[in-house]
Amino acid sequence: MALHPDRLLPVEDTTRAIARRLFAEVETLPIVSPHGHTEPAWYAQNERFPDPAALFVIPDHYIFRMLYSQGVPLEALGVPTADGTPVETDPRRIWRLFAEHYRLFRGTPSRLWFEHSLQATFGIEERLSPQTADAIYDRIADALQTDAMRPRALYERFNIEAIATTDSALDDLAHHDAVRASGWRGRVLPTYRPDAVVDPDRPGFAEALQRFFALTGEPQTYAGYLDGHRTRRAYFKARGATATDHGHPSARTANLSAAECELLFSKILAGTGSAAENELFRAQILTEMARMSLDDGLVMQIHAGSSRNHNSKLFERFGFDKGADIPQRTDYVGALRPMLDVVGNEAGLTIILFTLDETVYSRELAPLAGHYPALRLGPPWWFHDSPEGMMRFRENVTETAGFYNTVGFNDDTRAFLSIPARHDVARRVDCAFLAKLVADGRLDEDEAREVAIDLTYRVVKDAYKI
Repeated sequence: MALHPDRLLPVEDTTRAIARRLFAEVETLPIVSPHGHTEPAWYAQNERFPDPAALFVIPDHYIFRMLYSQGVPLEALGVPTADGTPVETDPRRIWRLFAEHYRLFRGTPSRLWFEHSLQATFGIEERLSPQTADAIYDRIADALQTDAMRPRALYERFNIEAIATTDSALDDLAHHDAVRASGWRGRVLPTYRPDAVVDPDRPGFAEALQRFFALTGEPQTYAGYLDGHRTRRAYFKARGATATDHGHPSARTANLSAAECELLFSKILAGTGSAAENELFRAQILTEMARMSLDDGLVMQIHAGSSRNHNSKLFERFGFDKGADIPQRTDYVGALRPMLDVVGNEAGLTIILFTLDETVYSRELAPLAGHYPALRLGPPWWFHDSPEGMMRFRENVTETAGFYNTVGFNDDTRAFLSIPARHDVARRVDCAFLAKLVADGRLDEDEAREVAIDLTYRVVKDAYKI
């Protein structure tokens, strides 16, 4: 299973040689992880990871969604249920089941990340199979008992300079406070994610909204609602946050009058909004959040275009984020215009756009980001977080948006050990793309070297104000 040193680099000799030289310049640069879903408790408590299954299988929806697609029940993989009903608790049995189906991951980025983690973190070069499962399990389990495998030690070993978590607007950020008070020098930054109190279609929205008003002490009016967000954003910013994140089913924005906003909010608060009014409320709040970012300086991320929790039965049993979010067609040109009419020309504002609809990269997103000062393009997200997806992204957006209207790489992961693997893939793909431009005579190699370093390190720090 030994990883090929030239993996993902061009196969043609001249271009590969250029890519090798470029990659040598960025391979060991620090990791800046400005958007992800690792648990802040890991860094606050610094406890050992319990077992290989808890480390690699149970939290990773890339892995368990593939197994589920082939008929493996989530219960058998130890994925917790929302109602607390029993699931498999024997980590070795979970690991063996993963090994039995490991062939499913051939050619996928999940296999690249997993095998990079095995070799780079544990020194394991045997491929996972039913025959090797127990031996690999034991080697990982033994390593997890050492202090070198605690979260803070891994953070330092992976050469992470800063990592952002994604946190609910209702979170007290106690784990972040604990990290800051501990004296540890790692930077773990919260990110303000207000979906729970923005999306009226989200289960538990009414209860979350009441908690929000109780937490902020604001009156239950539209003005009080907006002031509540300002208060919570300031709370996050005081604890190191540099960004917000908004997961909306569409990229629609709105710019309603004050009277229209009050009337709409009264329906949302009462729980009587129609589907169209719920969508209009989400659209209006995106514009309001952009205004707030202009005021407080927090970078705004919009993750649009996912049909969340598409599998209703799975959602009822297991809850959110169980691998059943599906890409859908997304409009950006018309949808973003109301917000862009308000803030699009503000050079001091950064709004980062993500998509699951690759068809809009060259047609909509690159032209938008290549014009509006406030807009930047986020890297390929979720289903397109792959070597092929990353290369398609560069090919589709560079001609119109260039490199400097993009924001580097986000690993967007819940699986801690995959972070260096994912950044390794992104660096290799960018170097492969740049090497082709050099070989084609479109860039000098010194320029490509500078761009490679920028995309790996400088651009992401600048975009996210880290």
